[in-house]
Amino acid sequence: MEEISLQGIAASNGIAIGPAYCFVPAKLSIPVRTRESAEQEMTRFGPALGRAKRELQELHDSLAQRTGEKEAAIFEAHQMMLEDPTLAEKVREAVDAGQIIEQAVVTATNGLAAMLEAMADPLFAARAADVKDVGARVLRILLGLPDLTLGNLKEPSIVIAHDLTPSDTASLDPDLTLGFCTEAGGLTSHSAILARTLGIPAIVALGEDLIRRVPTGTQLVLDGETGKLFVSASDQTVRQYQRTRDEREIHRMQIRAHASEPAHTSNGRRVEVGANIGDAASARDALANGAEGVGLLRTEFLYLDQVQPPSEESQLGIYEEIFKVIGQRPLIVRTLDIGGDKPPSYLPFPQEMNPFLGWRAIRISLDRTDLFKTQLRAILRAAVGYQVRIMFPMVSDLDELRRARHLVDEVKVELSHEKLAFADNVPVGIMVETPAAAVLVDVLSEAADFFSLGTNDLTQYTLAVDRGNATVSALYQPLHPSVLRLIQQTIQLAHARGKWVGMCGELAGMAKAIPILLGLGLDEFSMNPRAIPEAKHLIRQLDDGQARKIADYALGLKTATEIDTYMQETLKNL
Repeated sequence: MEEISLQGIAASNGIAIGPAYCFVPAKLSIPVRTRESAEQEMTRFGPALGRAKRELQELHDSLAQRTGEKEAAIFEAHQMMLEDPTLAEKVREAVDAGQIIEQAVVTATNGLAAMLEAMADPLFAARAADVKDVGARVLRILLGLPDLTLGNLKEPSIVIAHDLTPSDTASLDPDLTLGFCTEAGGLTSHSAILARTLGIPAIVALGEDLIRRVPTGTQLVLDGETGKLFVSASDQTVRQYQRTRDEREIHRMQIRAHASEPAHTSNGRRVEVGANIGDAASARDALANGAEGVGLLRTEFLYLDQVQPPSEESQLGIYEEIFKVIGQRPLIVRTLDIGGDKPPSYLPFPQEMNPFLGWRAIRISLDRTDLFKTQLRAILRAAVGYQVRIMFPMVSDLDELRRARHLVDEVKVELSHEKLAFADNVPVGIMVETPAAAVLVDVLSEAADFFSLGTNDLTQYTLAVDRGNATVSALYQPLHPSVLRLIQQTIQLAHARGKWVGMCGELAGMAKAIPILLGLGLDEFSMNPRAIPEAKHLIRQLDDGQARKIADYALGLKTATEIDTYMQETLKNL
């Protein structure tokens, strides 16, 4: 077979070279048998749930040892799905309607998944896949079948599958899994997220006939940076990518040796490079990769997959653990950033056509001041002795910011009256992730001590493109001229009023964006910890005059394609 090249979505960086292993899960068929009474059918459901929970706990513990609690939390969420009374109610309804228990489990989980998929949001679609994964586990147990997973790989291979469930991905052996490719999936799927965490090269959305076209044993070359998959790769292609892989590895080792050194331009301007984190484990990973601080501590993990809001004391303990790891380095805590796209079970949400434009982030905090003030109390108490800053998400006007700051002041008065120790001089800023905030930075400077550009949402709101929708993914362009102009305007307006500007969106860690952002005068770059060594290396290659010329030229171009091409050539010449 001659070499062919397929294009998918690059989901996790890295190059993999090796044979294909086609993973086709065992088909779980509903048995043909005589139905017993409804009560007898239901007596089999409880034990199956119990065994499923034990299996999920084992998966959780295994993954937590490899990656940390944050990534393993998906299996806690799966356990909670099993405990959700809605699932048991739906199963009982199906059994009462005359179905055997195996069919009832399928009916119930498919129904719940369909409800999530109907919301037309990629994050809900990911949760629908979780529900199906949980249902398949229970069905397999009811059928008395063993748990056959990808952990059974016998030789180093590149896994090919229609899609991978979280359970499949968690069972991958990093020593034998060179990479994986899927017919379906997207950047927000749990399999893609876990691949990035585990450092496994991956491509998703390669098309429905991938398994048919790529039989087990076929020689593959996978480039997780470009999304290209070479099938029946020629000797020339293999040699080319072996060289590229070796060069990247040598380069990676060289820059990691200097990762802990401060970041500064070649003419000496100091630039802060921090990390986006979500827990103590990722905080330690950030420091290991050379982070000089934390530009974004996400706190939604405290609220999601819980049956009730987190208490002040539970939050206090978690914040103190994270702050202790970071020490005296600066750390920005983003307050509650949840919404209809990632709803906690205990908070009722209205049916929304577009959750990204609905009741979320600061809007929830200002409506549910009980949740908001509890979080603020915990942050201020934990911040004693540390360089902590508080940041509000999705602010769009001055009234919102004033109301939020007023609640901070209220909390300080309450803590003072209760004679509880707290940090009194914590700076308060906002994320600039709506076009409204970007054009009102001069006005917002009245009540904001600093600004941090959240370019993931700023891009999708500016371009009116759902960043998680694979159908329009080509239109999601962070280097679009309109986005860059809003970034430029934000920095200029903030600096004119003496305010500091950072960036915690994906753009901050993107090599082809860093010279532009440096030239625009960005004060702080915050990113995925693993991107820090490369970002610092790139910043050290540039002087401010050179960066300004690059930025000026890029902003003079008319399309994202022109800017992207220009920056690729620029990086080659650095």
